[in-house]
Amino acid sequence: MADIQSSAPSRARAGTPAAGVVHVRRRLTANFTILSNRLAQRPGSAVTVGVGAYLLSVPDGVPVSIDALRAHFTESRERLARALNELEAEGFLERVVVREENGRIRTRTFVHDVPRADAPAAPDGPAAAPAPTPPAPVVPAGACEEARGTAPEAVPDGAAPGAHPLGEDHLGEAALGKAAEAVLVSLRVRDSRLLLSRRDIARLSPGVAAWLRLGAEPRSIAEALAADLPPTLTHRPAGLLAYRLRTGEPPAAVPPPRAAVPWQACDSCERPFRGHAPATCRECLASAA
Repeated sequence: MADIQSSAPSRARAGTPAAGVVHVRRRLTANFTILSNRLAQRPGSAVTVGVGAYLLSVPDGVPVSIDALRAHFTESRERLARALNELEAEGFLERVVVREENGRIRTRTFVHDVPRADAPAAPDGPAAAPAPTPPAPVVPAGACEEARGTAPEAVPDGAAPGAHPLGEDHLGEAALGKAAEAVLVSLRVRDSRLLLSRRDIARLSPGVAAWLRLGAEPRSIAEALAADLPPTLTHRPAGLLAYRLRTGEPPAAVPPPRAAVPWQACDSCERPFRGHAPATCRECLASAA
């Protein structure tokens, strides 16, 4: 009688568990993605984990609209849209509406391997442009206004598209601090000598925030701080700015402008539109009807 052949090892390796997962690992040198356990072991929907892993694996510039994801996954539009919203709520995904130099509105999607709240702080050094502000928090969906072909409302210097006016009562201290930092970062555009380090920005932000609380516009504050500079700055510009904030008068306050409806990215085509919550634009709703 022929001997029984088996491809299984005759003895289990030492330390191998009797049941459950047993890893068989290989050293990968190409075509692999580093995935944090925070995402890979995320409880809840497996679709959300799969979409997050897919977005981390694709190169920059790959479309991430619902239609593009439908070409790769078999899940419905609703489940894919829910996965994107969950990733955005947890900090893995960030969708920002930006205006290009030619005036066209586009949506940029930033994918983080670590949630933004868990990312380590950058070391002290030359100031960099502030990270784009994510869309407004989710609230019950209301009427939205299609924005293609219409000009956006005026946004103060240093404020992200969709930001609320600085004079509104609901602007918290954290948002006020970010607005003050944006004013200080924008000074280098007015005069390249006003390039501030992160430490200087942190030291000067309370003074700028105090002027903002009095109703001064960010543009007026930047103009006041950068006006009539000496031909040569022999000392660090932060000292001069601190003196002006301490002894100067804030620009005259103006009535707060009408609150602009923030920009949102369509869950299906990523076309920007104005609305109070992430949703689907009118054209996608009409095509699905």
